[in-house]
Amino acid sequence: MGFALSHIRAAAAAPFLIAGILAAGMTSEALACARVSDTILVTGKPATGTEGVSDHSLSPPLDDFEAFAAFMEKARGDKPDFLRAKWERYLAMIENFDLWRDKEKRAFLATPREEFSRARDAGRSYAHSFLDIGCGVTISGPHIVGRMTSELDVRPADKVLEIGTGSGYQAALLSYLTPHVYSVEIIPPLSKATDRILTRLTAAKYPEYGRIRRKTADGYFGWPEHAPFAKIIVTAGIDHIPPPLLKQLAEGGTMVIPVGPPGAQSLLKLTKTRSETGRVRIERHDIYAAKCSRAEKQRCKRKVNFVALTKYQGGRTVSRWGGN
Repeated sequence: MGFALSHIRAAAAAPFLIAGILAAGMTSEALACARVSDTILVTGKPATGTEGVSDHSLSPPLDDFEAFAAFMEKARGDKPDFLRAKWERYLAMIENFDLWRDKEKRAFLATPREEFSRARDAGRSYAHSFLDIGCGVTISGPHIVGRMTSELDVRPADKVLEIGTGSGYQAALLSYLTPHVYSVEIIPPLSKATDRILTRLTAAKYPEYGRIRRKTADGYFGWPEHAPFAKIIVTAGIDHIPPPLLKQLAEGGTMVIPVGPPGAQSLLKLTKTRSETGRVRIERHDIYAAKCSRAEKQRCKRKVNFVALTKYQGGRTVSRWGGN
């Protein structure tokens, strides 16, 4: 879901849409969410709009912009302006150690972040910061997406669970690493909007997105019928690690999750193992301090600010901080 915003910025909805929502008895929260989700999506033909076709095996050049741009324009018809912005951000992410394996580099370069931005923000798709997508939710900045994905070290056979589908961007990026992606979103209007855009992108020129399995539900409880998962990524903050997610994490599996109080979470990597005596062990560390020496670890730790993992209470979504 990404970083938190202090308020929801709603676009003006069409009169018939508002009337329909009010007639359905939706809350003011849902109305504000629907205004944004249903009126400023990048819909119809992809923003990059071509006849090209790609799939999860798309493998763009990693070391030369001209070769990369020529490859992507031929393979998928991507627009030069987006390709240049993506490449510049890609180089910054490598320098910042947010991408360090070729597979995550290719996944970032293959994923059209602009397709998951709202129309007003498409030109800012590769900026360092998060992007507001309505419903009180955002797309995380590229550096955090890259770092969390790299820490997961997803392999082609891995089954991956994402908690907080949001715009669908993180799930799309994961689809270039494994065809086994499962994603859960709790906010119905946002889930519906994201389902629509993923369906249209799949039909237009991104068949790989058709393999992403999605559902609207409370992500705190995971997706037990498809457990265990080799990897779990949580894109919303909480003050504790949800026990259902730990239970659904496979032995030897990895989870990346922001944990801590509002506005000051740590991005933790958890690994689930079993000792020789049969006892389950959970090892954890701050992903920003992991690559630092012991003397530098405290300096390397970084606090982040993610949208709260939510639950439904009284007909609306509320933060889970301070409780289950």
